Amino acid sequence: MISVGMSTTCVYPFAVEHAFRMARLAGFDSMEIMVTNDPVTQDAGKLLEISERYGLPIVSIHAPVLLLTTFVWGRDPQVKLEKSGELAAAVGADSVVVHPPFRWQSNYAQNFERIVRQTAANTGVEIAVENMFPWTVRGKGMKAYAPSPDPLDLDVDAMTLDFSHASLAGRDSLEMAMAMGPKLRHIHLCDGATSAEDGAILDEHLLPGEGTQPVAETLRYLAGSGWDGNVVAEVNVRQEKDEQYRLEKLVQTVAFAREHLGQLHATREPIAAGSTLPLKIRQARRAQKRAGRG
Repeated sequence: MISVGMSTTCVYPFAVEHAFRMARLAGFDSMEIMVTNDPVTQDAGKLLEISERYGLPIVSIHAPVLLLTTFVWGRDPQVKLEKSGELAAAVGADSVVVHPPFRWQSNYAQNFERIVRQTAANTGVEIAVENMFPWTVRGKGMKAYAPSPDPLDLDVDAMTLDFSHASLAGRDSLEMAMAMGPKLRHIHLCDGATSAEDGAILDEHLLPGEGTQPVAETLRYLAGSGWDGNVVAEVNVRQEKDEQYRLEKLVQTVAFAREHLGQLHATREPIAAGSTLPLKIRQARRAQKRAGRG
């Protein structure tokens, strides 16, 4: 069954353990960890301890590629990606999500495809390159990524599809998913309603169904095609001051995913903390999945 997970970014800047608690209450199956300045996000031992406590395995690590994580693990983007791969392997995650290089990272950009493939081979973890979007600065378009913000233009083996990013880029997510084919390994579940061409500058990350992207259709397409990647919610509820309201929005997100993936509705009955699959079993299952696709 396709795992429906939650990214820690949904409730950033709250602590990692708070994110796990909210995800568990909302009925998610798993977690994605965004590596930030918070030392816990960089510590495999602490992450596994929290994962076991809440019964939520970690299925993906998001590399520290945002401007707010410029100094996490140094300034070298290759080192950041390699450390992300090592962390993912240590916690039993299936994949690392990484953005295409910024255009000013010239050496990294020139060697990006080789670095991605080499990191995947060295760590045994899929490096899923995420679709990005044009930047608008003072009303003018800016080429922020090189060689392209679109992983479909790159020679990579695994990709992440983000619905909000597709909206900003003026793309149709279902068409992108079909074009990615078997290289699509990871979904950032959210929505968007505006594009950069319309003057939009904000990456909305709306709840699925609240924007204009074909989110439901894409999930149904993936479920019907036997897709076996991970769906991870990356919705913006962190600005809401009321925690119960944030939780309701997260429950709504889980319900949307399960409905259109053809799964039973959340929420689950509570299970004992620590009952998640042992790390070695999760690693073995991940290896079997990779072998089956090879």
